Amino acid sequence: MSQPDKGGGLARMRDVARMAGVSTMTVSRALNDPAKVSPEVRERVNAAVQAVGYLPNRLAGSLSSRRSSLVGLIVPNIDNSLYSTTIQAVSEVLRQGGHQLMIADCGYAPEEEEALVGAFLAQQVAGLILHNATHTEAARTMIRRAGVPVVEIGNLPAEPLDMVVSYSNHEATRAMTLHLARLGYRRIALVTLPARNNDRSRDRQAGYRAALAEAGLAEDPQLVLEAPPGLASGAETIARLVEADAPADAVFFAGDVLAIGALLECQRRGWAVPGRVAIAAFDDLELLHHLVPGISTLRLPRAEIGRRGAEILLDRIQGRSTERRLVPLRFEIIQRDST
Repeated sequence: MSQPDKGGGLARMRDVARMAGVSTMTVSRALNDPAKVSPEVRERVNAAVQAVGYLPNRLAGSLSSRRSSLVGLIVPNIDNSLYSTTIQAVSEVLRQGGHQLMIADCGYAPEEEEALVGAFLAQQVAGLILHNATHTEAARTMIRRAGVPVVEIGNLPAEPLDMVVSYSNHEATRAMTLHLARLGYRRIALVTLPARNNDRSRDRQAGYRAALAEAGLAEDPQLVLEAPPGLASGAETIARLVEADAPADAVFFAGDVLAIGALLECQRRGWAVPGRVAIAAFDDLELLHHLVPGISTLRLPRAEIGRRGAEILLDRIQGRSTERRLVPLRFEIIQRDST
């Protein structure tokens, strides 16, 4: 077997090609666009890459195309476990398509998202996936001028940047509020994250109000609270709503962790759930099923959002599609003992 060359990157690619028994162009395709070669060739090339210790120079490879193989994903909060399912699905699809994922946290701040968009574009990313659907005008301008494909995944925005894969926060909240009304609850409260920089919270509040009107229930501003994420916030808000002069008989938390904190506080105080107050949540963490009582919730297509979002982004990057796509996904109400 011939010995690996000791030269630069091109020589090392020749090493891989000789060991795999293919051309350097085939090696390049296998590394940068795996779908264009057979699985058998990909396996041989990958084995050769490992054997010679070849490290592809992604930046150098992007000079001719002016795009790297990187995709940037910006989420509001990396600490929030709700995003992990989506991130994993995005990463798996991109990896199979020969792309790598970079993740950043904008902390719910549009100005921070703007800075991160600029940083990703400076890295010549092949595309962007944005969880937020509200952006600064400067961020919109940067994206438009860069011409990179973008997928928004956190909501169904009225004015999409490009492509969208998500569910309607408005309709999901409307559906759960109507569900509680049909169960006989009449003082239904809503607790969301702060709405100032959060389009999802604003849409959830609007969906809640639409459901009250549809169900013929009076709207009481004291039944709509905003709270930071966390168990303590859930505990604090449930106490305020149950101990009010006109208490809530059901509380819909637009976040599972808030709902868990509320249930634990009710148990600490000896308040029956749903006897004293019903509790519903917005998502379907596995823990909700194992609590006693189990918490009713909305099951959202987190993994499908990531998978479909990455797929349509790759279709655009790899030239299989040029259309702007809106992919609305469905949600499901999961009824459990807490309501």
